[in-house]
Amino acid sequence: MYRDNTLIPTEAIRLAALGALIEGDRRYAFLAREIRGFVARVAGPSLDLLGTSLEVMGYEGLATLEDTEGEGGALLRITDEGRRQFVTLMTSGVRAPVNDVSKLVIALKMRFLDLLGEDDRLDQIDLMREMSEGEAARLRDLRHENETGGFSSWLTFEIEQLESRISWLDELATKY
Repeated sequence: MYRDNTLIPTEAIRLAALGALIEGDRRYAFLAREIRGFVARVAGPSLDLLGTSLEVMGYEGLATLEDTEGEGGALLRITDEGRRQFVTLMTSGVRAPVNDVSKLVIALKMRFLDLLGEDDRLDQIDLMREMSEGEAARLRDLRHENETGGFSSWLTFEIEQLESRISWLDELATKY
């Protein structure tokens, strides 16, 4: 993790793998394809985000590698340590402003939010809300300094998107 308790790209990939394994056992090839597809659709194709081999999770005790003779490679099954690591990664911070890695982390947190306990779910929603509020405040300050032209219009558009996200997160929190 970075010093601010936010995920580095390889940890985002690990979160994707562990979350998928909590949902159910996966063959290595299927899991790799699933993660690659998800990452490419959220953050775009990036070699930086497709780093560490999933097999390393077996050596680190996060998943067991079983039935290596099956089609699609070894069957991966999450361990108790993998579940603990999943919660650690899911409850990490989110960096602002939102870039491709932050967008991927947010998408993963939303995808696997229901796998957390109620308190952790609400904490994550609150964390994303605070990040969006901070980013909106920063853009409002920038807009105030640049009140004319296309740049000001773009800032207004970005702020409206953030305000919409904040409202959506508030509504989501009421469902939990």
